[in-house]
Amino acid sequence: MTALAPADIALIVMTCLLCAALVAIVAVAILRTLRRRTLMTRLLVVACAGTVAMTASVLAISVEMYISEHDLTVLVVVLAVSLVLGVLVAMVVARAGRASFDRLSASLERVGGGAVVEAEDSGWDEVDELSAQLAAVSAKIESARDELAQLDSARRRFFAWISHDLRTPLTAVRALAETIEEGASDAPERFAGEVRAQVETMSRMVDDLFELSKLTSGAVRLRTEQVGLREVVSDAVADVRAAAELRGLRIVERGIAGQVLWADPHQLGRIVVNLLTNAIRHAPPGTDIVISATETDGRRLVLGILDRGSGVAAWDLDRMFDVGWRGDPARGPAGDGAVSSGAGLGLSIARGLARAHGGDVTAELTDDGFRMNVLIPYPDAESS
Repeated sequence: MTALAPADIALIVMTCLLCAALVAIVAVAILRTLRRRTLMTRLLVVACAGTVAMTASVLAISVEMYISEHDLTVLVVVLAVSLVLGVLVAMVVARAGRASFDRLSASLERVGGGAVVEAEDSGWDEVDELSAQLAAVSAKIESARDELAQLDSARRRFFAWISHDLRTPLTAVRALAETIEEGASDAPERFAGEVRAQVETMSRMVDDLFELSKLTSGAVRLRTEQVGLREVVSDAVADVRAAAELRGLRIVERGIAGQVLWADPHQLGRIVVNLLTNAIRHAPPGTDIVISATETDGRRLVLGILDRGSGVAAWDLDRMFDVGWRGDPARGPAGDGAVSSGAGLGLSIARGLARAHGGDVTAELTDDGFRMNVLIPYPDAESS
C-alpha cells in the first residue's frame, strides 16, 4: 500500500472541511427556522448534522479516489444504512431526553402547586442533578410554608392578646372617666392615682412593643462598658421591690458581689427586671426569689433567677420565650397590676437583649423550683 502524498492529504482535509461546512450551514439554517421549537428537536438536528457531515465527507472522498463502481455502490449502501441507524439512534436518545425533561417539567408544576417532590433517576446526570435540586427546593419551600403559617398564627394570637391587654386598662380608664363625669364621686381627685397606674401599664406595653420591634429588625445598638453585676442587680431589685413586697416575696442575692462584665448596663438591667418580674408574678406568696451568679469554664457568666413556682411543662421551656406565648393557667398571672407583663413580651425581650450581647436566656426545672439563666460571655482579651 503506497503512502498518501501531502497533496492527497490536503485534498482529503479540504473535502472534509467543505462537506462539514456545507452541512453546518444547512443545520444552522434549520435551527434558525426551528428556534421556537423544543430543545429536543434542535438537539436532534445537531446530532443528525454530525452523522450527515461524516457520510457526505466519506462519499465525496470516495468519489475523488476514483474507486470502482462496485466498490462505490457497496460504500453508498454502507453509508446509507449507517446514516439511517445514526438518525434512529439520535431520535431514540432525543425522545428519552424529552421524556426526562417532561417529567422534570411535571415536577415543577407540582412544586408550583405546593407539593413536595422526590428526586428521580433519569439516567442523565444533568437532569438528575436538576431533579435533586428541585426536590431540595420543594422541601425548603414546604418548610418555609409551614414556618410562615406558624408565624401567621403567632401574629394573629399576638394581636389578639395585645388587643385584650390594651382593652383592660382602657376600659378601666373609661370607667373612671365616666364616674367622674357623672359626678358619682365626691372626691374625683382620688381617681388620679388609679388613672395614672392604668396609663403606666399601657406605657410599659408600648415601650415593650417598641423594644421588640428594634430587636426583630436588628436596630438595637448596645453601649457596652465595664459594669459591676452587683450594681445592675441592685438597681433591678429596687425597681421591682414594691411589687415583691405586695406579694410577701423576698429577693435574695448570692455570689453577685465582685462580678464584672462588659455589657450595656441599661439593657442588662432590663433583662434582669423582666426576669424578676416574671418570677414575682409566678412565685408562691411568702417565698424567696434567689439571684445567683456562677462562672462556667471561665468563658461566660450565668446569672440565675430562681423562684419556688411550679414552672412550665418541659416541652414549653423554649416556647415560653416566643412572642405572646401564654402558659398553663397554673402558672398564669398573679392578677396584680404591679407585676403585669403585658402581652407576654418580657421574656422575648430578655432573650433578644441577651442574644444581642452574644449570650442567651434559658429556662430549666430544678429540684428547688423554676430557674431562669442569663448567659453572658466574657469578652476576649483582644476585644476588652
